[in-house]
Amino acid sequence: MNRKCPCLKLCISLIPSKYTVKHMEGLHGCIAFCLVAASWILIHRLSQRNKKGPKTWPLIGATIEQLKNYERMHDWLAEYLATHKTIHVSMPFNSYTYIADPTNVEHVLKTNFSNYPKGKAYRSYMDVLLGDGIFNADGDLWRKQRKTASFEFASKNLRDLSTKVFREYGLKLSNILCQASIDDRVTDMQDVLMRMTLDSICKVGFGVEIGTLSPNFPCNSFAQAFDAANIIVTLRFIDPFWRIKRFLRIGSEALLDQSIKIIDEFTYGMIHKRKAEIEQARSMENTYKEYIKHDILSRFIELGEEPGSNFNNDKSLRDVVLNFVIAGRDTTATTLSWFTYMIMTHPSVAQKLYSELKQFEEERAKEDDIELISFDVNNVKSFTARTEQFANLLNYDSLGRLVYLHACITETLRLYPAVPQDPKGIVQDDILPDGTKLKAGNMVTYVPYSMGRMEYNWGQDATSFRPERWFKDGVFQNVSPFKFTAFQAGPRICLGKDSAYLQMKMTAAILCRFYKFELVPNHEPVKYRMMTLLSMAHGLNVHVFRLM
Repeated sequence: MNRKCPCLKLCISLIPSKYTVKHMEGLHGCIAFCLVAASWILIHRLSQRNKKGPKTWPLIGATIEQLKNYERMHDWLAEYLATHKTIHVSMPFNSYTYIADPTNVEHVLKTNFSNYPKGKAYRSYMDVLLGDGIFNADGDLWRKQRKTASFEFASKNLRDLSTKVFREYGLKLSNILCQASIDDRVTDMQDVLMRMTLDSICKVGFGVEIGTLSPNFPCNSFAQAFDAANIIVTLRFIDPFWRIKRFLRIGSEALLDQSIKIIDEFTYGMIHKRKAEIEQARSMENTYKEYIKHDILSRFIELGEEPGSNFNNDKSLRDVVLNFVIAGRDTTATTLSWFTYMIMTHPSVAQKLYSELKQFEEERAKEDDIELISFDVNNVKSFTARTEQFANLLNYDSLGRLVYLHACITETLRLYPAVPQDPKGIVQDDILPDGTKLKAGNMVTYVPYSMGRMEYNWGQDATSFRPERWFKDGVFQNVSPFKFTAFQAGPRICLGKDSAYLQMKMTAAILCRFYKFELVPNHEPVKYRMMTLLSMAHGLNVHVFRLM
């Protein structure tokens, strides 16, 4: 014993005499296991010194860092993608590769399109909300829906109806803002814009007037449930326990169940009402064709009566309805909310926009030989009459002349895309143009929010709101849809792009011509909340002022 290390002698002397050899062997085994585990973790971490993207831990991947940054995930990704155009994020049950290089994006969205469907993982997260709708479908089901939707969006009847409805609801919004300015009442612009777009998409898409954009702002349980469901299904992407919570019906999944019940009650009610109206119209033969030709839902109901149709039951129609709602309500309203904030915080841009609209108003009135109504901002009757007169000058063709307005909206979409990231499944192993290897079964995500902020895409002023970047020699210049990805690109490029611009420009023209907005003092930070769409976490509370 004298030849043994003194420290070892001391340690042994501290061990109670009651411990047997078996106890010692167990203790040695435990120590050995801990040393091996610690060594494994150390070696794993050292091996990631040059890793692009967030560091990972064994078994749980990047879960800790991702949860820590969940509320600012889009900016968290942008920080990594600013240094590396492609990053890899490992998670317990899946791995994500995020891309911001237009060349890689084109490969995924177009060149090898068939290899990157929505995929089983994405559909499992979103199925409860979107079902088999166009945003969640792949293969033949997606192609059939897209063909039908494409036909409808190309219809002149739908375009004319949309123009009429968007003008109608733009004026309803104006009347509400006018009264708010008179009463000096704080207005949450995001809320009223969500109400406006929900009402208008239900009118254009389904022929239903639901009346949420009313002066008394009625509570709308469908809209609240839809937002709650949207937030919860987004959380599923990083919550490894969501399936357990769903099975046990606890926590966020219990709230999701409640929200879906409210959503379904509203949606199925809309479908049943519309079917009844169609049957009633059919009983009066002379009115049926006129009744049905403008209505998207009615078109799908009619298609459901054809042999072999995928729209022959209420569930499939429900999925169509909800996909159109998320396309026509949330995306447009969130973009208009961020647009309003950008105009408020960039006075020089607001002034240029106001000047363009004033000049447009005068030129259009002269062309149509219309005498503009004189008005006083303090005279509500004359102010309202002039607003209506201006709105009547706005149509699909004339809005095309408002190029600076178009640039302002496009610049808003560059920095605040309605869909900030869009994941795709990977069917077969593949290699991106930059050499990144992708494994089948994982996911690859292009990130419009990050892409709009990358200097290697947009130059050193990438993070600045500058509508002028869209002009060359005074002419608006489009860029590659694989660089400006707000409307996706390739075979799945957004069919409703023109319709979305129509409503956004119609509404924005009325707002920026006749109103000025100021953020209320001590407003909560204007930032996004984590959901599939880039809505504002605390709304956009403003004071409204009328303009001459």
